[in-house]
Amino acid sequence: MRGLVLGAITVLFLMPALGLAQEPISREIPALLTADEISYDETLGVVVASGHVEISQGQRLLLADTVTYNQRTNVVTASGNVSLLEPSGEVIFADYAELTDDMREGVMRSIRILLTDRSRFAAVSGWRSGGNRTEMRKAVFSPCELCEEDPTRAPLWQIRAFKVVHDQKAQDIEYYDAWLEMFGVPVAYTPYFSHPDPTVVRRSGFLVPDFGNNSRLGLFTRTPYYFNIAPDKGLTVTPTFTTKERAVLAAEYRQRFNAGEIDLSGSVTRVRQRDSQGERKEDDQTRGHIFGKGRFDIDRTWRTGADLALATDDTFLRRYNVTTTDVLTSRAFVEGFRGRNYAAANAFHFQGLRATDDSAQIPFILSTLDYNHVGEPDRLGGRWSLDTNGLVLLRTGGTDSRRLSLKAGWQLPYTSSIGEVYTLSFGLQGDGYLVDDFIDPGTGARRDGLTGRLFPQAALEWRFPFVREDGNWRELIEPVAALVVAPNGGNPGKIPNEDSQNFEFDDTNLFSLNRFPGLDRVDGGQRVVYGLKGGIYNNTGGSATAFLGQSFRFREDDTFANDSGLEKNLSDFVGRVQFSPVKYVDLLYRSRLGQTNLDAKRNEVDLALGPPALRLNLDYVFFKQTGTTTEFEDREEIFLSLSSRVTEFWSVAVRHRRDLTANGGALQSGASLTYADECFLFTVDLTRSFTRDRDIEPSDTILFRLVFKYLGQVQTAQQLQPESETE
Repeated sequence: MRGLVLGAITVLFLMPALGLAQEPISREIPALLTADEISYDETLGVVVASGHVEISQGQRLLLADTVTYNQRTNVVTASGNVSLLEPSGEVIFADYAELTDDMREGVMRSIRILLTDRSRFAAVSGWRSGGNRTEMRKAVFSPCELCEEDPTRAPLWQIRAFKVVHDQKAQDIEYYDAWLEMFGVPVAYTPYFSHPDPTVVRRSGFLVPDFGNNSRLGLFTRTPYYFNIAPDKGLTVTPTFTTKERAVLAAEYRQRFNAGEIDLSGSVTRVRQRDSQGERKEDDQTRGHIFGKGRFDIDRTWRTGADLALATDDTFLRRYNVTTTDVLTSRAFVEGFRGRNYAAANAFHFQGLRATDDSAQIPFILSTLDYNHVGEPDRLGGRWSLDTNGLVLLRTGGTDSRRLSLKAGWQLPYTSSIGEVYTLSFGLQGDGYLVDDFIDPGTGARRDGLTGRLFPQAALEWRFPFVREDGNWRELIEPVAALVVAPNGGNPGKIPNEDSQNFEFDDTNLFSLNRFPGLDRVDGGQRVVYGLKGGIYNNTGGSATAFLGQSFRFREDDTFANDSGLEKNLSDFVGRVQFSPVKYVDLLYRSRLGQTNLDAKRNEVDLALGPPALRLNLDYVFFKQTGTTTEFEDREEIFLSLSSRVTEFWSVAVRHRRDLTANGGALQSGASLTYADECFLFTVDLTRSFTRDRDIEPSDTILFRLVFKYLGQVQTAQQLQPESETE
């Protein structure tokens, strides 16, 4: 029996013989052998186990019809439905295996290997040499699932090679005299090909390329190459070659640290200059961009970081399809969180990319300092709050502003015995300003020097929710009202308006004490705010809610601009409807309606309808220009997309964005066709852009992407480890 146990343990080294085991098996771990019949020939020194042989040691399991161990030659043979299950998840199948005792040499016949990523090998024969090299002859590799109805049918794609070598030390799988087959038909030949084995997380090499045609750039191809610099850092270099323009070189560098990470990307090209009409000039110019992001934890309270976004000119990013943004924002910050306290210091730089942008008027925020504190509830449930802000805003050709703001508040909630909810609030805001070259919008006079204000405010809010349950449904009706009291005015002409220009009156700020988005403007005077909320909720998750509200100011003044919805005593109506009765229906509607004739001042619709088999998405927005700014005119725009998962693997989609104003028209249209399964991805996307801006003209783009999954570092190239994990 001693020889039998030794033979069983030896057989368990079959996995290293196939090059898939990464750790040696200790001979001190006991092995368990079960079989229908076991015999031992003392004369020949041969142990034979036959009939449903099962040998397990630790988490490894060997199954075979017959296992033989020859003590004299130290050879183990397994035959008949040989299967080996490895703790890592790989499964080996063979008709016959013959291995030496030390497992450094061995041969097998009719090999089938199922790897941990579900990819498969099959070979007529194979052998192991040197302890870490497995060779297979007449082998096939494919990650594709076989057809359930006809497993003999060729998979979607496979690599067929005369010889395949798996080098465990180098973690490579190499193919010699290889053919790429699609549906069993050879489509491409190479004398040599290699890719990492499934144990590799990241590896230098080519990533999936894109290719297509753009009417501005001509035929183009992007061929990214990933450099695996170290486990904590990596670099991707992507050259883009075009037929109408010169090549563009893009790169992205990423690195993780123990307490943070950085991500830098950019591109550069050298092309002919173009005039405002897009016509080429004789001189060359360098065009490009750089984006960056960094985040670092200083300690358990503080963290710091930065965002970088710069471009050489206004139209580069859109011309080369990097992004369609109109403003690039760079930021550096430090912030801290502790208990009920928050502190932050920020600096901002803005780069405008519109033709009407004046760089001299674009502000540079040298620093903005914030501190916010929310106190613990007292014995009555009330709590104090403190908000402070310091701002230094500079321009090269306009108003400079420095601001120090302090706001203290106290809030007390109360719930009556019948369910009424009251909230009493008090606030006191003090602001001091030092301004240079400020033009008073009322008088046109230039002002410099110190100015400020002291602004108290009080409010009482009342809510009374009524709830009724009926089987699986719950119904809610909740009237809401508030009284807000503050001094009239509060916005002297000496105070510049830097952070409250982009004002939009809607349901989200109807009950706010200060309906302006920033600190430079305050919502003075006395007013009553009221609204009604209703909702129906199902236990399965379906719901429908609605809200409608309005406010009334006791004194009309010029606090709010014309067409803002608040310029008169009685405000416009603001409302919201959400409707999600079942899983595949989601509707959000928000609106602002005139207080007299209910004419639409703003409408927003966000609709998602239907299952993946046929999915409709609609976004519609309409709003009139307000008097707070003349930068934008009336806007009415719709975006519509329709997608369908035609089959399990095929899907199609169409999309269209359109400007519905009088001088508008189509903005962009597109369509895509995608095939995706467990081993293959094919996408073709067509886009028509109607944008015209200087050297950007309307264009057509067709983009192709072909991905053979599991070949190369398609999905894992960006996985990085912190420094402490790389040691």
